[in-house]
Amino acid sequence: MLIEFTVGNFRSFKEKATLSMVAAKIKARDENINKNNTIVINDKMTLLTSAGIYGANASGKSNLIKALGFMRLFVTKYSTKSQSNEEIQVTPFRLCTETETKPSFFEVVFLLDNMVYRYGFEADSKQIVSEWLFYTPRKSEVRLFAREGNDIQIGRDFKGGGVAKKATRSNALFLSTAAQLNCETAVQILGWFSKVNVITGILDISYRGFTDRKFTEDPIYHDEIVKLIHRADVDIEDLTSEARPFSEVVSEFFPDMPQDLQQFILQDKNPDEQMVFKLISSHTKRDANGMPVSSEKFDLENDESAGTQKLYGISGPIIDTLLCGEILIIDEIEARLHTLLTRRLIQLFNSKITNPKNAQLIFATHDTNLLSNKLFRRDQIWFVEKDEFSASHLYSLAEIKVDDNNSVRNDALFEDDYLHGRYGAIPLLGDLREMVNPSKEC
Repeated sequence: MLIEFTVGNFRSFKEKATLSMVAAKIKARDENINKNNTIVINDKMTLLTSAGIYGANASGKSNLIKALGFMRLFVTKYSTKSQSNEEIQVTPFRLCTETETKPSFFEVVFLLDNMVYRYGFEADSKQIVSEWLFYTPRKSEVRLFAREGNDIQIGRDFKGGGVAKKATRSNALFLSTAAQLNCETAVQILGWFSKVNVITGILDISYRGFTDRKFTEDPIYHDEIVKLIHRADVDIEDLTSEARPFSEVVSEFFPDMPQDLQQFILQDKNPDEQMVFKLISSHTKRDANGMPVSSEKFDLENDESAGTQKLYGISGPIIDTLLCGEILIIDEIEARLHTLLTRRLIQLFNSKITNPKNAQLIFATHDTNLLSNKLFRRDQIWFVEKDEFSASHLYSLAEIKVDDNNSVRNDALFEDDYLHGRYGAIPLLGDLREMVNPSKEC
């Protein structure tokens, strides 16, 4: 489980900003929310099941999620697969001469096998400036390794790091290199990162393939996805897939393509095994009296709405995260979905019944209908706001002081107060009517 994530000097975040999933010592108005939206780890730590991030356009919400996504990918894939002269794809805060040449900072604190770990690194485009891994086997934190440039100091509890130390490039992470060489602790840490699923942007392409694969290959996922689609009130009774050889698709769409060109395209594929799947949705056809008479088939890609396609695409990561007790991070979760449906998807995580394995959801959104004390605790609601120097700052509703320096009440109207500017993180709009002058000719 994620305890906290910190990023600094990355894109719009100039200073370090920390998103914490640790439950604050506060109470929601509804005791059921306190029960369902938190996970008691021990007598000293309680974590949150979900967190929502609000802010104006271009405030930095997406940059926070991009930071999480970058850290995950760099740890699990990019670090060891890059070449020795390849640049690291970090973007420091560019609107200050002080930070544009300094490294970006990334750190996660997480729970793995009932043990708290703290891992992070600093990197610029050329090299890993520093890197560290600590854990807390008892009361005190113990260093597993610490790196400054190419100098790597390995603790006695980090077994098998000697070979990895020699093999680590200046632009690669020691942790990732050690995992490649089957260092047990490093493999376990990378296993945790692999359970962090990040969806950025509003396009389905980043997660649709995963859902297609799970839907067609795993009966459990197939049934759960159909169940979710059916209960979402999109008038779909069933969902099936039709498979065709890749070679048939090429011949159908490009009938005049020369045979040698077809062979060139398919040379790295086995046409008999490489299948293309088409999703078919079933709707009930009724007679003039409203009685069901048959089932009508629709092509999901061409006949269903954009919202239905989004729901199908996102269903795979959601179900996978819940079934496996993982972490799901979504940018613009509400895009193309009705606010009531978005609420129900979030409630899947805020429930002991649908989330027995303690999965976590972190999402960015503009949907203020979700800003409710009937859905969230105050520590689950976060805001991103830019200052006068265009630097992003992150803070939670639980931190805000109002009315003579008092905390926000648990029965406050979160949505109304936010839209009236009491919490900040809203756009400062000018009079857009001045943009249009009807008297002017085209």
